Amino acid sequence: MKKIILLLLAVITFNTVSGQSKKKQILLLGTFHFENPGLDVAKINSFNVMSDRSQKELENIANKIKKFGPDKIFVEWNYQKQDKLDKFYNRNTDSLLHKQSDEIVQVALRSAKKLGHKKLYGIDYNNTDFPYDSLVKGMTAAGQFDLIKKNEETMKYYEKSQNEKIAKYSLTELLLDINTKKSNEDNIGWYVETATKGGKTDDFVGAYLVSEWYRRNLYMYALIQKLTESKDNKIMVLLGAGHTAMIREFVEHNPEFEIVELATVLK
Repeated sequence: MKKIILLLLAVITFNTVSGQSKKKQILLLGTFHFENPGLDVAKINSFNVMSDRSQKELENIANKIKKFGPDKIFVEWNYQKQDKLDKFYNRNTDSLLHKQSDEIVQVALRSAKKLGHKKLYGIDYNNTDFPYDSLVKGMTAAGQFDLIKKNEETMKYYEKSQNEKIAKYSLTELLLDINTKKSNEDNIGWYVETATKGGKTDDFVGAYLVSEWYRRNLYMYALIQKLTESKDNKIMVLLGAGHTAMIREFVEHNPEFEIVELATVLK
């Protein structure tokens, strides 16, 4: 019992000391996929980020990020293929900006070049499973028809609301909306409210899917920690909004970091 108390006191003391030191600022920039391959469960319409209006907005966003001044920018690229990311980053910048519409080019690379960075840092971990079809089969086998209905309604509502925003909002408005507290909560809510319930009592297909999702994000967070050096005062993480919602949860329990909101950077 004494050992447990001493350990708790040590943890509390360490966290207090850590909290008093200067925290590293982290900008979590969640986004939709600019080049929508249609691989996500929810089917969201494409948004033209190559239009003149969007390109002007992207220039403004990149200038604001430059003013924020992150020392490193982390992106949704397989960390095991960093060499390919390095080669990609060193290609002709103007050509990439005019031909590639994905968010890594249009936001991360554009910003990193303005900052004079030598590279982007890939942190995606892809060796996980996402058995959505098995989840639906597990719900059906368990006779969870109310849960199936709730799941379908949730997906339809998300698709409808996002597609309405895509038709109405500017790119900047879309990104600000995606990075609100409500959006972050919605991105996590489906996993812990619906997916985990899927399957019979002895079938944890839903919980397994969620654990794999957590694992992917936790591994990305671990890479952020490992690649952030003591000399780095500010960092930026550009990932799909579902990922940044999870990373936010991890960061909020780490006294070494403080989150800087996108709305603050873009004001």
